[in-house]
Amino acid sequence: MAEHISIEAVSKTYLGGSQALRDVSLDAEAGTFLVLLGPSGSGKTTLLRCLAGIERVTSGRIAIGGRTVADSRAHVPPDQRDLSMVFQDYALWPHLMAADNVAFALRRRKMPRAQARERTAAMLDRVGLGALGERYPNELSGGEQQRVALARALVADTGLILCDEPLSNLDADLRERMRLEISSLVREAGATTVYITHDQAEAFALADRVGILEKGRLVQLGTPEEIYTRPATPFVARFTGLSGEFPVLIRRIIGDGLFEVEPSGATQGRPFHARGSDEPPGGPDGLLMIRPTGVRLVSNTSGEHHLAGIVADVAFRGRGYEHAIDIPGHGRLTGVFADTRADRGENVGLRLDPAGCHVFTGSHAGAGAAGNGAAGNGAASPAG
Repeated sequence: MAEHISIEAVSKTYLGGSQALRDVSLDAEAGTFLVLLGPSGSGKTTLLRCLAGIERVTSGRIAIGGRTVADSRAHVPPDQRDLSMVFQDYALWPHLMAADNVAFALRRRKMPRAQARERTAAMLDRVGLGALGERYPNELSGGEQQRVALARALVADTGLILCDEPLSNLDADLRERMRLEISSLVREAGATTVYITHDQAEAFALADRVGILEKGRLVQLGTPEEIYTRPATPFVARFTGLSGEFPVLIRRIIGDGLFEVEPSGATQGRPFHARGSDEPPGGPDGLLMIRPTGVRLVSNTSGEHHLAGIVADVAFRGRGYEHAIDIPGHGRLTGVFADTRADRGENVGLRLDPAGCHVFTGSHAGAGAAGNGAAGNGAASPAG
């Protein structure tokens, strides 16, 4: 049965004073596929290890299925938390064949040998390895080893599965195939899943809910759609895929979370609309962050454009062309899509869609401008 997870104000401080987690709180309903997303050092692996019982929390509380498994006084060891893990490096026993690696989880539960053999064979068939059960890990490819690790996690039929960047060691094509397999198999099993990654495209493709961590803090929790269309901070916007960013002047508040803005500084452009907080901006300055879905290439003579720029580069992507556009005084926008190719050095227009343009004000705007200055942070877009 899938387990409900509750994490309440969890902090983790290592010897020497390094704080890996800072008052992290979240709930995951039973059966949820939760992805924890963040860069290296954000605390996502530490949080997963605390949930697994590999690390002790410094303060706060973790409950699995309503049972407290960790707080400042108590610590339930990993083997008593009734969970399964899929590791980045597979963590298979090298001296055991694939079938024995899978069956190991059942032997720990003292399942009768004949029943364990039958269940192991069925699980290997389910992950497409029915004919490879008698091979050792070093006789299997990386994708096959990861399937064995996934089968081992699923065969135990626990209510909680933890995945520690299980696809990061695979090549791009195999990662996509394994992502689909993990998604379908885990959801078929009905378990609650907590999955960590630094890859935003992977997170958005897998998750029911995404939690984004920055420097040990949970800075936003929501559906992939909420994270992408309503990023809570400039960090969230950058980490989940930008075409670029630059400072703007706020002309007026339209309402319903929309501002009318125009480029500040030397850039020439027409006013346009961008999404922002319903709170008063507290000043005329803002930081505009543009998703690749929020900018479109148009003619600079048609009157449709809000900005003008010069094509710095162009790449064919099968469905069309992605352009890098230099905007005088404000750097570069990347991933600007068009059905037709614009030539390098060509003067072009850019039309901005408020659904993909987010303006941050106040302290967020100041920190962003100081930290990133120019447009184009090079982040990949989950939406392509």
